[in-house]
Amino acid sequence: MEDNLIYMKRCIELASKEIGNTYPNPLVGCVIVYENKIIGEGSHQAYGDKHAEVNAINNVNDKNLLKDSTLYVNLEPCNHYGKTPPCTDIILKYKIKNVVIGSSDPNRMVEGGGIKRLEANGCNVTYGVLENECNHLNKRFLTYHKQKRPYVILKWAESNDGFISPIKSEREVYWISGDKSKKLSHGWRSEEHSILVGVQTIIDDDPMLTTRLVDGKNPIRIILDPNCRIPVNSKVFSKDSKTIILSKTKNNSIEKNIRIINYDKMEFILRSLYDLKLQSVIIEGGAKTIKNFLDHDSWDSIRIFKSNQNLKNGIKSPEIDISEFEKTIIGDDTLYEFER
Repeated sequence: MEDNLIYMKRCIELASKEIGNTYPNPLVGCVIVYENKIIGEGSHQAYGDKHAEVNAINNVNDKNLLKDSTLYVNLEPCNHYGKTPPCTDIILKYKIKNVVIGSSDPNRMVEGGGIKRLEANGCNVTYGVLENECNHLNKRFLTYHKQKRPYVILKWAESNDGFISPIKSEREVYWISGDKSKKLSHGWRSEEHSILVGVQTIIDDDPMLTTRLVDGKNPIRIILDPNCRIPVNSKVFSKDSKTIILSKTKNNSIEKNIRIINYDKMEFILRSLYDLKLQSVIIEGGAKTIKNFLDHDSWDSIRIFKSNQNLKNGIKSPEIDISEFEKTIIGDDTLYEFER
């Protein structure tokens, strides 16, 4: 039905506004319709807060209309107790007979249980409306639960002549991309659960790895540092966000930060992030770290800013065929994007 598509699109729109705010929970929007009119809607806005279905029902002024209404939600309602009671409880409490769902929840505590309970209690459940779009919205959540690893984004900036960085003698950031690209990058950071760089990037650039150019949450900072070479005065040790070091050795001079010992394989890195319950990670450097993920085919999305400036020499950017990438002009830069 065309109406189902319209209202499910609204669920997706509501949920999309909360990208980056709900970890480790998924993005969920809910719409309640009575006689072809939306009488209540809501979204899940933060971990531990009310779920989308509860917010939507609470926003309905006349609760007597609920029994003759249709509830639309982009993800299967939960059927277990967590930070909040099951959403199936409130749906059944108000005798909502018609429920339209976008995609199923892969979380082992749900996995179809919400749909089964609703149907067992007399609800007419329609499943799979705009399923691909709903799955794409929660690609991070789905990757984490189905593949047992975070959703991986590779991102870098390179010069027109193919260098990711000049050879530097001082510890400072050299910006290849322009201001609009930098602001967009910080917006991306706010959407992801974590950000990862290799220790050489910390030594060379001393980045903060925060979202300071936009209004958004800072991702958890991950540093690949096999031999604990990270300087103790590095900006990533600020209190702006949590910092986690993946290392083969201990460094007793670094306090109040989590250290993962004895990592030596890509599989262990991704497994460590999964065990830390990190659903997504944006890899921002350096060239060696990005190449490692490329060589192991451990990525879901690639984003490359290509500048119009030439460096003539420096550290070569990763080599990859961008002929099938989507191309967008961002200020003086060109953004190339590809998502599997």
